[in-house]
Amino acid sequence: MTIDWQKEVESRKDDLLKDLIGLLKINSEREDDKSTEDAPFGPGPKKALQHMLSYGERDGFVVKNVDNYAGHIDLGAGDETLGIFGHMDVVPAGDGWDTDPYDPVVKDGRIYARGSSDDKGPSIAAYYAMKIIKDLNLPISKKIRFVVGSDEESGWADMDHYFEQETAPDFGFSPDAEFPIINGEKGNVSVGLHLKNTNTGSYVLKDFHAGLRDNMVPGTARAIVETPDEKSADLMSEAFNKFLLANQLSGVATPEKTTVTLDLIGKGAHGASPQIGTNAATFLAVFLDTFDFAGGAKDFLHVVATFVHEDFYGEKLGVSHNDPKMGQLTMNAGLFEFLPEEEAFVNLNFRYPQGTDLDTIQKELDKTLADYHVNQTVAKHHMLPHYVPKEDPLVQTLLDVYEEHTGEKGDEQIIGGGTYGRLLERGVAYGAMFPGFVDTMHQANEFMELEDLYRATVIYCDAIYRLVK
Repeated sequence: MTIDWQKEVESRKDDLLKDLIGLLKINSEREDDKSTEDAPFGPGPKKALQHMLSYGERDGFVVKNVDNYAGHIDLGAGDETLGIFGHMDVVPAGDGWDTDPYDPVVKDGRIYARGSSDDKGPSIAAYYAMKIIKDLNLPISKKIRFVVGSDEESGWADMDHYFEQETAPDFGFSPDAEFPIINGEKGNVSVGLHLKNTNTGSYVLKDFHAGLRDNMVPGTARAIVETPDEKSADLMSEAFNKFLLANQLSGVATPEKTTVTLDLIGKGAHGASPQIGTNAATFLAVFLDTFDFAGGAKDFLHVVATFVHEDFYGEKLGVSHNDPKMGQLTMNAGLFEFLPEEEAFVNLNFRYPQGTDLDTIQKELDKTLADYHVNQTVAKHHMLPHYVPKEDPLVQTLLDVYEEHTGEKGDEQIIGGGTYGRLLERGVAYGAMFPGFVDTMHQANEFMELEDLYRATVIYCDAIYRLVK
């Protein structure tokens, strides 16, 4: 039996786009200050989860909502279950958008909105593939379960709760990365550096903060400095403007008597690829480190400027490691805060390959930062390196489908990003981005190419059916 998957997707393009726009209009950023027992991650993730599950109910699937943490959409039955894992939560939109991030815009063959590529667009593509299999009443020998999460961008507490009540699928994939396949993911852990917050110099650091999440490169940073006198404030402002010019950055210095507010604009990026962003916080620390701060303020600025600034591979911090298969350790400094009455804090997010571990990283950090009175804390959410062999039938089938539909050779890939694919021992990430795509995940003006969205849906149709027929 030959099925024209392209034709089937083509006939549903308008409906697919309409359903995607419905999801993208929902601001599903996690809001802990608005969380309740009924909305564990705030109202947005709950609303988006319920909206996605409503599509399954509308289309006649078996649907279950697990306490507004996560849910699933089921098709068929069998001794084995294929799991497909998508998520409806998004990282904060942040600044720098040309349009409203929650009012989707279709322009030049792209759809612009937060979540368009991570992960509402790819999730809709995989869901429609499952829907087409159902619409055609194709015979299948395994259950297909589309698991919908709502806390992937934070601590994965959605999946912790979900699997306390539900059995894990036997194998599967997450449409939350790129083609041809992601069958390996580095370990992922965040380490907080806590420093003293004293100010004893002629310049006083009254405030320094940057960052929205540990898995995002901070695109903006702000510092408020009390200088010795008004002349010093003017000189700092002039020096800041020269620094911006020399480093091809933008920002503004606002002096008010003896106080200067410094705003620096960099470029946000996904924390798994910090080298493609411009960390506004570390550049701001480099500038301030040249002034006469002392005590904890000096330590804070100097540590960031000397050991963290553009240390994408942990070399300055002494934690670098390169594995022949999984590649290099990467480090993203995602959160910064200095308040004299509260704390001095820097969050470092490490994506590390096999061959090193958290204990080694912490020991090396202690050694490197021994002179700066640094205490460490480790985030609860810690993922170990994950790898599914290239020879696994799941990997081989997905690669075969990719090659047949694109005419391009597919091979295994290992990334620093973390996807729900690693929830299963035989779990991978598969699409929906194609080689050479413009990566706007976790950045302003996030978009997805509509043709890529439809191409991915075609591939998902064929891949899912081959895995369960």
